[in-house]
Amino acid sequence: MTAQALKLLADRGQTVAAAESLTGGLVAAELTAAPGASATVRGSVTAYATEVKHEVLGVDGELLRERGAIDAEVARQMAAGVRRVLGTDWGVATTGVAGPETQDGKPVGMVYVAVAGPEEAGRGTRPVALRLSLDGDRTEIRDGSVRAVIQLLLSELMENAPTKDTEHGGGKGCLQP
Repeated sequence: MTAQALKLLADRGQTVAAAESLTGGLVAAELTAAPGASATVRGSVTAYATEVKHEVLGVDGELLRERGAIDAEVARQMAAGVRRVLGTDWGVATTGVAGPETQDGKPVGMVYVAVAGPEEAGRGTRPVALRLSLDGDRTEIRDGSVRAVIQLLLSELMENAPTKDTEHGGGKGCLQP
C-alpha cells in the first residue's frame, strides 16, 4: 500500500510529508522504508507536544484550548501545516490516544488521521479527516493509525474526489464503512 502511494506520487512528480503525534515517527518510518521514497518523501514533524502542534505546524491555539489535541480539525490543520512547513504537495497527519490512559477526556483508541492535498486551480481543497476507534494495546493502536493514514493517502491519490469527513470504526486498525 505504501509503495503504491509513493509510486502514484512519483508518477505525478509530487511530494509528501508527515505530521505525527501518537505515532511518534512511525508514519515517516513507513514512508521511508519503501523503495524509491527519496523521490517523494520530504520529511516529517513529530509534534507529540500540543505546543509543537501550535508553534511549528500552525494549529490554531484557540482550537487546541477548546477541543484538545485529539480532534478532526486539529488533524486537518496538522496535515495542512506540515504541507506548508515542508513545502510538499501532500501532507498526512495522526493525532489520538494510544494509551494506556485516556487523554483530554478522550478514550484509548480514539484516533484522527488526515490528508491535505494540493490546491487545484479554481478549486480550494479542504483536508480530509477520518475518525478511528481502534482496539488493542498501545503498539496495535499506533500501528493501526499508520496503516489508516497511508490507506487514506492512497485513497485520496486514487480517487481525487472532493474531500469530506467520514467516521469509521474497526478493530485492529481495520477500516470499515
